[in-house]
Amino acid sequence: MMAMRSAVAFLSAFLMFGSGCASLTQGQAGEPDYAALADENLRLGGEALENKDFFRAQKYFEYVRTKFPYQEAAREAELRLADLDFEREAFPEAKEQYQAFIKLHPTHAKVDYAAFQSAMTHVKAYPSEFFALPPSKEKDQGEIRSALVAMEEFRRQYPNSQYANDAKVHWEDARRRLASHEMYAADFYESRERWKAVVQRLEGLLRRYPGTEYEERALFNLHAAYLKLNETEKAQDTLRQVLRRLPGTPAAERAQRMLGS
Repeated sequence: MMAMRSAVAFLSAFLMFGSGCASLTQGQAGEPDYAALADENLRLGGEALENKDFFRAQKYFEYVRTKFPYQEAAREAELRLADLDFEREAFPEAKEQYQAFIKLHPTHAKVDYAAFQSAMTHVKAYPSEFFALPPSKEKDQGEIRSALVAMEEFRRQYPNSQYANDAKVHWEDARRRLASHEMYAADFYESRERWKAVVQRLEGLLRRYPGTEYEERALFNLHAAYLKLNETEKAQDTLRQVLRRLPGTPAAERAQRMLGS
């Protein structure tokens, strides 16, 4: 009898331990406690996202998308899932989701938001400016070029969007960064007296990114490079470009003196 009671006690303890382990596992990796209403689940997902609880946020947003597919909340959940990838810096995945939203819902009230965020995925992927690393102007400029194109396209498609001014700021910043990169490359070739390469870089800068802070230096450096190549007429034409591009400035006065009239 005592042996039987010991066996029952052991079995009960084992079952309680197992039950406790199951409860612990469910609490760590199980489904959240979903609300009855779609909007409430969106709110809970939003709170989780703010707290960087990406797992629970994703669960709530996916629940809304699948359980309430015909409600407006499902469209909002699609956007929030893209925002989730954006926040966890999974930028290619975020861009894919924003672009999918645009294709599926081209007349949605928040389609401009999706388009702007899609463009922002490139901005967020810019080369690092961390002080211990080489300057970004020395690194690959692919994401900056993509951002320039995306912001320009956004401004063309959504000129009246609330995000239009921000898009312009990022567009101008991308142009400045790319001009800086071209100036850096031209300086590199100049230090090695590779004057044709200098000309190519500076002409590209002036053609693609006019009006940046580098324009004056680019023009006078281009003039000097043409003189090194004994192309006097092109050097003089570069000074005339200074007069056209920067009228009424000290740079124009300097160019006029160099032209001799």
